[in-house]
Amino acid sequence: MKKHGILNSHIAKVLADLGHTDTIVIADAGLPVPPGVPKIDLALTLGTPGFKDITKLIAEEMVVEKVTAATEIHTGNPEQAEFLRKLFSKQPIEYIPHEAFKEAAKRAKTVIRTGEATPFANCILHAGVIF
Repeated sequence: MKKHGILNSHIAKVLADLGHTDTIVIADAGLPVPPGVPKIDLALTLGTPGFKDITKLIAEEMVVEKVTAATEIHTGNPEQAEFLRKLFSKQPIEYIPHEAFKEAAKRAKTVIRTGEATPFANCILHAGVIF
């Protein structure tokens, strides 16, 4: 049994298997999961676990080279936009229209679904390298 870090075996495996430029999506409860993309469903109840908690945990264990979020997060959910800006202050954040975000999610290794119940609380994390 793991002693620390992310204990969820599905998430731990995905993170261990990521290569440079691979992507994962951290999603609110409402984001559609594209056909063929595996979903790790963490949603327990509406709002639990939240987007911030899961994104912060993943960021602690993953080398993130870049982040992608929907442009609409700025007006539809400024609190989450500010959270991403602070958490990823050293990585570039690319903003694209929500429809383009959903298209980009089709190329992800997995979608991690949270119980988050606020709009546009989604991001795509692009894997970097540790060296």
